[in-house]
Amino acid sequence: MTVRAVEVIAAADVIAYHSARHGRSIARSIAERHLRPDHIEERLVYPVTTETTDHPGGYRGAMEEFYADAAARLAAHLDAGRTVAVLAEGDPLFYGSYMHMHKRLADRYPTEVIPGVTSVSAAAARLGTPLVEGEEVLTVLPGTLPEEELTARLATADAAAVMKLGRTFPTVRRALERSGRLADARYVERATMNAERTAPLAEVDPESVPYFSMAVLPSRVDAPHGDGGAGVAGGDRGDRGDAPNGDRVGMPSGERADAPGGVSGRPGEVVVVGLGPAGPLWLTPEARGELAAAEDLVGYTTYLDRVPVRPGQRRHASDNKVEAVRAEFALDLARRGRRVAVVSSGDPGVFAMATAVLEAACEDPYREVPVRIVPGMTAAHAAAARAGAPLGHDYAVISLSDRLKPWEVIAERLRAAAAADLVLALYNPGSRSRVWQVGKARELLLEHRAPDTPVVLGRDIGGPGERVRIVRLADLDPAQIDMRTILLVGSTQTRTARRGDGTDIVWTPRRYPEA
Repeated sequence: MTVRAVEVIAAADVIAYHSARHGRSIARSIAERHLRPDHIEERLVYPVTTETTDHPGGYRGAMEEFYADAAARLAAHLDAGRTVAVLAEGDPLFYGSYMHMHKRLADRYPTEVIPGVTSVSAAAARLGTPLVEGEEVLTVLPGTLPEEELTARLATADAAAVMKLGRTFPTVRRALERSGRLADARYVERATMNAERTAPLAEVDPESVPYFSMAVLPSRVDAPHGDGGAGVAGGDRGDRGDAPNGDRVGMPSGERADAPGGVSGRPGEVVVVGLGPAGPLWLTPEARGELAAAEDLVGYTTYLDRVPVRPGQRRHASDNKVEAVRAEFALDLARRGRRVAVVSSGDPGVFAMATAVLEAACEDPYREVPVRIVPGMTAAHAAAARAGAPLGHDYAVISLSDRLKPWEVIAERLRAAAAADLVLALYNPGSRSRVWQVGKARELLLEHRAPDTPVVLGRDIGGPGERVRIVRLADLDPAQIDMRTILLVGSTQTRTARRGDGTDIVWTPRRYPEA
């Protein structure tokens, strides 16, 4: 208890506290030695806790009626000139019952809220380990959330506390396991009380868990990690296409393991993670969780720079023209028992790193290395959303880069897709070393499309330089296209319109006309 709390109790005429039907109050037991015989005690007994009720409004109706009645009882003391101290374990405004009194009385009577030590802080102190450190973010969750929601939030959390366990414990445990956090989770029961208990959460019997307990995922900083690998010389090129110049940055030599399992003696894993087009708002919860859990991050420098630095993680950056080498490097780390995340812009399976990793993983000596792909928002969908709904009907996705396939193949596919009247999403349209492909593609498409066919130019979607424009196919200027631009070419059915606010939009109707 704080000194101020003791002072307020001493000066109060009325001591109020909540309790279940059994009449015992944890809050009262904490303050008991400071109570006087002449204190008026107001016991606010819940009509229901976890049991069912026959109240016509159900559980919520019964509780609302109770809070209104309890507030009226306290108001009667206040109207009589008495000072009322409402006891609350932990902090009154942190998942506390007092808040229901506060919302009903604080606007009518002078009120002071005395902060207390939250159960989260008490649990961290009893565990004797930092809860959050540096720029980590603490996530506090009620265990009553649906399992899917808990899983998603735990996967993305740096550190977390899950409260209100009791009957929710099996759900919370499954969510921790599904999010890959069970091994890190600690269990704290009745922190700072006489019957307190701490243990690894995975070892706790669900039948023994009371309501006043919580699951804690402490700070990841200085958490134990397995054996590491050397870093990689930094570069600044991209995964999906041509480098702006001819520089190449290689992966380090001498890093490969000689046998599966490696130094750490445990299996490693490679997870290929899609970062989306730009920034944390485009990152899925699953991807965020995998990035946080990785011991090693591997990728093109520009994409690695989008991932927050975490203490204990090793970052291996490289040039964009070494996809195969990068994939083998990541798989070698995993063979040594490391948990590796290979980062890729957009979706890793769309002209990006997933293919390179899987190609290498299907060859010796990597066949036994676990590989997973975590999807991301791809550039076509991001640009389409900014422009309206140009991909509202059938569409084809084609890369204009002829670095990995002949231009003749690209031209044949452009003609076929255009003849089939498909909307086209054109990736990798141009770079400093490729300046003619967009112009040639425009010529091919004009053989099948009208000159006024709408084309969406989406550049740096989600980034600071985002720009979305709509032009006519005949007016498409190759000089305005670079590797950070994606093109969405409409079909014969694609429409444009100007809305009342002056915004131009593009959409392709879902219904196609009869032949």
